[in-house]
Parts: sequence; C-alpha cells; structure tokens
Amino acid sequence: MSLQFEIVPVTPFQQNCSVIWCDETNEAALVDPGGDIHLLKNKVQQLGLTVTKLILTHGHLDHVGGTAPLAAELGVPVIGPHKEDAFWLQGLPRQSEMFGFPLTEAFDPDQWLEEGDVVTVGNQSLSVYHTPGHTPGHVVLYSAEASVAFVGDVLFNGGIGRTDFPKGDFQTLINSIKGKLWPLGNDVSFVPGHGPMSTFGKERVSNPFVADEMPLY
Repeated sequence: MSLQFEIVPVTPFQQNCSVIWCDETNEAALVDPGGDIHLLKNKVQQLGLTVTKLILTHGHLDHVGGTAPLAAELGVPVIGPHKEDAFWLQGLPRQSEMFGFPLTEAFDPDQWLEEGDVVTVGNQSLSVYHTPGHTPGHVVLYSAEASVAFVGDVLFNGGIGRTDFPKGDFQTLINSIKGKLWPLGNDVSFVPGHGPMSTFGKERVSNPFVADEMPLY
C-alpha cells in the first residue's frame, strides 16, 4: 500500500496538476489545481476518490487558478505554499490580466507550509521542503515511501524554473535543487510543474543547469 498519483495537465500552460491518493483509504489531495476544474473533478470521480485538501507548491496563476472555487465547491482546506509567496496570491487579479486568463480573485490558504512540515493524505505522509529561487515561497512535497517528489517549477526534465520573476533568484534556485533535492537520492522520481517526469539521478547527469555528475568523455 502506498501513495498513488495521476497527472492531469491543466490550463493553456499545460501545468501538471497531480491527483495524489492513499490506496488504503481512497483519500486524495490535488497538488496545484491551476484550472480546468471540470477535468480534475472528472478524474477524481473516475478514480473513486474523496478529496480532503488542496496543496499548492507556489503562487503562480497556472498552478493556483482553480484553487479557490474548487476548495469552496468541495469544502476542503487549501494548504501551502510558504508565506513568502503571499504577494503572488494577493496579486492574482493582476496575474490573470497579464496572462489573459479569466479573473482570478486573491486568496490566502488555510495553512501556510514551512520547512519540515508533514502533510498527510489518508495514511500517507509528504515531507515539506522550502525551495526558494523560482518564487521565494516555493515548496516541494516528498513521499519517502513512494520515492516521488512533487517539485512544481523548481526543476524540470532537462531544465530549471525561471528566475526572472519578482523575488526570483538563480543562485538561490540552484542551492535549493542541490541542497534540498539531491540529498533525497538519485532514485527519486519527480513530477515537475510542466512536461514529463524524470529522476534526480538523471538530472544530475544530464541537466545542463544543475548536473554535477557529468560523465568524463
């Protein structure tokens, strides 16, 4: 028995919303419900799950746009990100204007996340790591039992998150990846905010931004 997940790409940005659940209790959470709520509800229904919370990795519109209406409809709390991303959540009306999305109202989560927090989904636990750089309040969720991490826009298959947004910082992001993610182990798979999954080990060998085990040839 362990943590299960399915990825549902949402919004025109094809953001990876993860439906994660405990296969003993069928309790579920949605990580980064950025939009296209009907797709998310259909997937949850198809899997026969009960959503108990919504979890946010950071405050960018494509990751949080569907959160407030979905939380209200399901009657569940919103958990995360770290409070350093409060300004992103308060700026959602401006973000939606900039990106041509439907108006998204500002909101605060029911609980901010901190380094070292643990979020439970049924009988499963996710460890919280504060990973600034892309945004100052970005967090990563890691299941040791399933050996999988939900990393938002910190790390991608072959790339890293942008650092040209307000309060973004390239070196801070690199430090987050190498200092927080690599120690979790090369075998850990990760779900990025966009694009295909990978493993930390693969990125350590091949990702041009953060590789530190490049083969000598």
